[in-house]
Amino acid sequence: MIILKIKSLNRVIKYILIIAVFILLIIIVLNSIIVVLKIIYPIKYKEYVNKYSEEYRIEPYLVFSIIKAESGFDPQAVSSKDARGLMQITKSTGNWAAYKMGLEEYTFESLHDPEMNIRIGCWYIRWLKNYFNENNDLVIAAYNSGSGNVSGWLKDKSLSRTGNSLEKIPFKETERFLKKVKSNYSMYKKLYEN
Repeated sequence: MIILKIKSLNRVIKYILIIAVFILLIIIVLNSIIVVLKIIYPIKYKEYVNKYSEEYRIEPYLVFSIIKAESGFDPQAVSSKDARGLMQITKSTGNWAAYKMGLEEYTFESLHDPEMNIRIGCWYIRWLKNYFNENNDLVIAAYNSGSGNVSGWLKDKSLSRTGNSLEKIPFKETERFLKKVKSNYSMYKKLYEN
């Protein structure tokens, strides 16, 4: 009888150990997945993103999402349209923003400087948020295609029934950009939001 109880107890302990090892393996795998996802969705240039997103009252995760979509965090990136730096700012947008911001130290080449690029990019996002009444979808679309295009699309009943949001985006590049930034944003919030 005692031997039977000891064998039963040993079996229970064995099962508890197997379950504990299994749970430990799950925890290790999940942590590994999170580590890999944080490599894919990095937080780089955090000091500048936090500084200027706070100054211009925008979410840092939106800025990280745009940087990831635009340049993959490469400050030397140059697009086929000659947009520069982390947030891929064009010459005309950079010149206009620098003038509006009173940045006397600005040059087109300074867009390769992460701080200057993020500063102008955050200012521009705030400008777009003011222009499009805080509608992030319109802001993201306009960041890619320009505020003039988005304003025109909002007036087109085949693209916007209400004039306040877009049901259809005629530029495939902008449609893909919007989806990519929103997906990035969702991942950044899941990975880094406390």
